[in-house]
Amino acid sequence: MQKKIRIGIIGCGGIANGKHLPSLSKLDQVEVVAFCDIIKERASEAALKFGSEDAEVYEDYQELLKDLSIDCIHVCTPNNSHAEISIAAMEADKHVMCEKPMAKTSEEARLMVEAAKRTGKKLTIGYNNRFRKDSQYLKRICEKGDLGEIYFAKAHAIRRRAVPTWGVFLDEEKQGGGPLIDIGTHALDLTLWMMNNYKPKVVLGSTYHKLGQRKDAANAWGPWDPEKFTVEDSAFGFITMENGATITLESSWALNTLEVDEAKCSLSGTEGGADMKEGLRLNGENLGELHTTIVDLRSGGVAFFDGKQESDSDLEARLWIESILNDTDPIVKPEEAFVVTQILEALYESAKTGKAVYLEDTLVRL
Repeated sequence: MQKKIRIGIIGCGGIANGKHLPSLSKLDQVEVVAFCDIIKERASEAALKFGSEDAEVYEDYQELLKDLSIDCIHVCTPNNSHAEISIAAMEADKHVMCEKPMAKTSEEARLMVEAAKRTGKKLTIGYNNRFRKDSQYLKRICEKGDLGEIYFAKAHAIRRRAVPTWGVFLDEEKQGGGPLIDIGTHALDLTLWMMNNYKPKVVLGSTYHKLGQRKDAANAWGPWDPEKFTVEDSAFGFITMENGATITLESSWALNTLEVDEAKCSLSGTEGGADMKEGLRLNGENLGELHTTIVDLRSGGVAFFDGKQESDSDLEARLWIESILNDTDPIVKPEEAFVVTQILEALYESAKTGKAVYLEDTLVRL
């Protein structure tokens, strides 16, 4: 009988209860045996709902890490503690799944990569949009070379009015930024992954805090407190890669626009193009004519089959656990997530200084 992976959860808030724990609970190969949160009641509630019979509850993550029987840690805390906890967990001989973004700063992310190499433990970052059905299909298209050389791409993360008003999302000190580091990070990760290009050269960014100071603003999650809105409400970037490829990045929580897309990308290559804006669309030319193909990703089904499919979060959790059991690389490699963090940091720096940021000499190479 195969040994079960014993997992500890550090941070028992929305992302743990909404994504990690429901997906992990569906896997026969795991048991969640430890729960930690600075609010002990949250940890206790999560343990009662998702924990094993012998699950322990902690307020201090360092106490949790002393449990030698735990194989893997999921870090679901604010961005400013990702690196500290992840590094401590790897040094305590545990594999780590850390929520996105990898870290608040590129220096912290670099230290995480180094810790993984030094300890030999697996480290991955929670970019779950890679595991969507359209993302998986488009990745295979890119790997086949159907688009040729992808030299222009757009990373989309635009909300019209959907500012998260709970937790620490509006706190720059704890998060490092607003929509750029929150949802822009997903779009950028997806785009770089499709292009298989992790060598940025020059970054130019702009951030705006135009709507965040408005009181009683229309918002999907209710009005925000302008006094607590210390991050940007939108951010945009222009990224040039070493091979000459160009990426534009757009992100917002609040923007007067009807062009709303989140965690999507558009790709243009020498042999064809693709976008996720209205389903998955492929475009190109054949026999002297232009063509557009809408890919039907529905599974279909029959009367006695409900057609249920594995969700992106379920697939993410399963493949992560299988990488531990089979000693293979995780789908999201830490070196890739590090480059995403470097670009995000450079965009913020460029927006602050009004100057382009050159990255070519500072990258950890894959």
